[in-house]
Amino acid sequence: MTAEKSNTFRHILPLQIRFNDVDKFGHVNNTIYFQFYDTAKTDYIAAVCKGIDWGNLAIMVVKIEAEFMAQIKADSHIAGRTRVVKIGNKSFHLEQDVIDVDTQEVKSHCISVMVLYDLENQKTIPLPDEWRRAISTYDGLE
Repeated sequence: MTAEKSNTFRHILPLQIRFNDVDKFGHVNNTIYFQFYDTAKTDYIAAVCKGIDWGNLAIMVVKIEAEFMAQIKADSHIAGRTRVVKIGNKSFHLEQDVIDVDTQEVKSHCISVMVLYDLENQKTIPLPDEWRRAISTYDGLE
């Protein structure tokens, strides 16, 4: 496994809070955070791992864990930050935060384990070497 070297997030994506994301208490419902994480991780993968054949490959969540530190209000300015902290043979570990852009306060923190999946053969497959290099270079992994 490749271990974490850097403690910084290079990938930061502004996120939009939609009208229906806010519940009757005036804050973003906790289920919406997972949509924020999906949006940020999709953008991360597209930016770092070029040329994915989405017709034949999928990147699937096999484990996800989120911690909610502070509520997000409808008028908040937020962003999702994403980085890979560990790369295995067929999987990689993502660390993500939803932050307040104005204060840099972490509103929620998420760790997920992702696997590369061959849709035609219905099985997990090893990560391509070019992805490993791209992720390691981008996120400063050893």
